[in-house]
Amino acid sequence: MTAPGTLGDGIVESTATPDAAIPLVVEPAGPAPELVAWATAHRQPLRQRLLRHGAVLLRGFAGVTAESFEAAVRAACGEPLDYVERSSPRHSVHRNVYTSTDHPARERIYLHNEQSYNLRWPLRICFCCLVPARGGGSTPIADCRRVYRRIPPAIRDRFADLGYLYVRNFGSGVGLSWQEAFQTTDPREVDRYCAANGIEAQWLAAGVLRTSQRRPAVARHPQTGETVWFNHAVFFHVSTLGEENASVMLEVFGHEGLPNNTYYGDGSEIEPGVLDQLRGAYEAELVEFGWQRGDVLLLDNMLVAHGRAPYEPPRQVVVAMAEPSSAG
Repeated sequence: MTAPGTLGDGIVESTATPDAAIPLVVEPAGPAPELVAWATAHRQPLRQRLLRHGAVLLRGFAGVTAESFEAAVRAACGEPLDYVERSSPRHSVHRNVYTSTDHPARERIYLHNEQSYNLRWPLRICFCCLVPARGGGSTPIADCRRVYRRIPPAIRDRFADLGYLYVRNFGSGVGLSWQEAFQTTDPREVDRYCAANGIEAQWLAAGVLRTSQRRPAVARHPQTGETVWFNHAVFFHVSTLGEENASVMLEVFGHEGLPNNTYYGDGSEIEPGVLDQLRGAYEAELVEFGWQRGDVLLLDNMLVAHGRAPYEPPRQVVVAMAEPSSAG
């Protein structure tokens, strides 16, 4: 990779925490430049840093709003995308700028790569802090190149060979409805979408929809060529809810009826010890930093996973996605 160009006079680069390489923090040492104008003028060196580090935190820039955030994403990463094949409750704040999630504040959201269960996913995902939480509320991140290297080779190889299977049951009253997930009220539209996107759809009794999709667990970045751990195998597995919550879910729904669950790509159960090692790899690479009002976090969605810590309201962190990709 070529050496990145300059980000302009008076811009300082550092790291958010002394013991972590990500995110790269980019901030003005003097008067604050206006966010959109600066991002537009420095698009290429900013993108170079994003490919190198995977996570870039823009801090201390002027004029940060939901509207200017959308314009800055467009300048740095491309046209913001619509949110399709949804798995998290969100609502639009400004066109294709959404709430990062509408999950309750007390819930932790585990590390994941946005929409890695889709055939096409956003290569870039960007966050903007409009209102920091009173307490907690960080957006933890982890370098997926390093996560991959931490996973024992035998486990990596098995997932590389089999992939993983993601199964959803809509209509249980837990999680999104199929209408919200697929943004339609027409079952025929759901069937058409699933057929075009490698998803097996089954309509069961009482309007319940079950979908199954086999996806890769390991990917190669289309621009850097690096191998990354890129999947939702841990995120959607029932055990990631914690022992008590998982037990309740299994008692209520049974294995086949769980709102979300994952398996090896051949449909066999992922062993508890394997899931523990995968979670351990994520946790070992987890990095947290405190949000400040006006912060903008740019992530390469294949190089870096993200999550959310529980928080004390109020908190407003918005998200935009860009640059659709299917390579990997």
